Amino acid sequence: MLPFHYTRAGDIAEALRILSRDEGATLIAGGTDLVTLMRDGIRAASHLVDVNGLGLDEIHWLPEGGVRIGALCRNAVDDARLRREYPVLAEALRSGASPQIRNRASVGGNLLQQTRCTYFRLPEFACNRRTPGAGCSAIEGDSHLQAIFGASPQCTAVHPSDFSVALQALDAVVLTEGTRGRRRIPVDDFFRLPGTTPHLTTELRRDELVVGVELPGGPLAARSHYVKFRERASYAFALVSAAVAVEVRGGTVRSARVALGGVAAKPWRSPAAEEALIGRPLDEEAAAAAGDAAARGARPQRHNGYKVELVRRVVRQALSELG
Repeated sequence: MLPFHYTRAGDIAEALRILSRDEGATLIAGGTDLVTLMRDGIRAASHLVDVNGLGLDEIHWLPEGGVRIGALCRNAVDDARLRREYPVLAEALRSGASPQIRNRASVGGNLLQQTRCTYFRLPEFACNRRTPGAGCSAIEGDSHLQAIFGASPQCTAVHPSDFSVALQALDAVVLTEGTRGRRRIPVDDFFRLPGTTPHLTTELRRDELVVGVELPGGPLAARSHYVKFRERASYAFALVSAAVAVEVRGGTVRSARVALGGVAAKPWRSPAAEEALIGRPLDEEAAAAAGDAAARGARPQRHNGYKVELVRRVVRQALSELG
């Protein structure tokens, strides 16, 4: 690990000042991903800015409905009301990593964590995400964990976050603060697909930090569920996951959200699966139709064709369990 300066920021303004004047500066909160990347020579930082203690570790219930979760809340958040009104969020957080890591990792860090693509994590392989223009070893290598939606000739990696998939299904907004002011970015716009610039993974600016996420309330959020399929029972990233939220009135689905994890460089929203549910009873037939619709448009690579069928089954299981 290369040497670096360390500053514990006294407030958000100090953290932003350091970010704006030092291109090698980066923020650290839980450090569960960043420290590993620095140790392995994947990431270097001239200045670590510790943002713990800035008052961003609280949950605020909004008077107009909905909730704001601070960026420094830990992934082990245990709030009875949150579990009741946003079950998909609680389930997604609980399915990620080990209890020890969840007790340390932050909400903001969860959004900004880097891919677990083997070719990104091992510096001896070429990776456009790590070194723009270097090439992508995954294109000709083992693709069984790679994307089936939204990939490009430059990058086929997937986003590893369970939490972000739940946020996508809940129409969440990412709250940021920077030297140019505050922004509210819909979560679907916050994450970027690789295109020709896979090293740019989010819309977060160099002189900006995530201060929280905001979730709307209502019946859609309250009737929601998360299902994750992985290679082992615990502490593993998703091969495919699904976050679903459904509003049922008069025995039929009035609105729905379906988001997928483990299949793209961002949490992947499936409007086709949502449309397949609208106006129908939430039964096995509707769940199967939504699963089929969610898999449409997939472009599997040499070793990950199994993910197409897995998408169908995981979406169907999530909706069946919810129903």
